[in-house]
Parts: sequence; structure tokens; C-alpha cells
Amino acid sequence: MTNPIEQFYLAFKQLDAEGMVKLYHPSIEFKDPAFGVLKGEKAKDMWRMLCANAKDLKLDFSEVEYDGETGKAHWDAYYTFSQTGRKVHNSIDATFKFQDGFIIQHHDHFNLHKWARQALGFKGMLLGGTQFFQNKLQAQTNKALAKYQAAEQKKRS
Repeated sequence: MTNPIEQFYLAFKQLDAEGMVKLYHPSIEFKDPAFGVLKGEKAKDMWRMLCANAKDLKLDFSEVEYDGETGKAHWDAYYTFSQTGRKVHNSIDATFKFQDGFIIQHHDHFNLHKWARQALGFKGMLLGGTQFFQNKLQAQTNKALAKYQAAEQKKRS
């Protein structure tokens, strides 16, 4: 039987957002440089949105460690950034905490400046390492998430 971290990334490789979020605790806290801190359904919906919008995602994961209470993994995402058409290889280190058998905390760590250079080119090289850029990116990603959530809510109504 695979551990929950392996299950999470195996589901992600298949773009199976529901398979991913079923491993999350209702009080999940997700954090990364692109979205900032997301909690509960917002964190789950982020994965739903990313999986729904993924066109050419290739994902590898390795170095998985899990002891029942904490865990970590390394993962690499290869994709085309939709806003610019540029190829991106994002190398990410994730840490996890568990409660009641579910992921309660998931933090992804990556070099935002390196990502910005790949995704945005010269503009990313100039601005990608600044707090201004990170704040602007988080505002954009959270706006896209809110738009996704509103569209999903409308579908259910």
C-alpha cells in the first residue's frame, strides 16, 4: 500500500484532483510562493483548478518520506505557462503534517525567481526576485482561483 504522499502525487500525475483532495483534512493549510496561504476548500479548489487547466503537465516525484505524523517529498513539474507559452520546469520541495490520517498542512517551497525567469522571460528575470512581484502574482493567482470557484458554484446552482 502506498503512503498518502505517494497517493497524492500519483493522483496528481493523473490530473485526478478529487483523488488528491480526499487526502486533505477539512482544515488543510496549503502554502507556496505563488498562491500564499490557502485554507480548507480554497486549498482543495486550487488543485481542482490546476488539474482542470493543465494541458501538457508532466510530473515526477521522489525522495518521499512519511512517518505517520510528518512527511516530505521532492517533485518536478514540467509544463507550458499558459500566459506566455514558455516552457517551465519547476523544482519543488514539499513538507507535510498529518492529523487523523489526513494531510493537515502542505507547504511547497520553490525558487520563485527561477520560476519567473522561465515563465515570463526578461520581465521575470528583472522582477521575479522581488516582494512586489510575489505580491502581484499572489493577487493574480487568488483572483483566478476566486473566478474558478464562482464558476463552479454557478454550475452547482
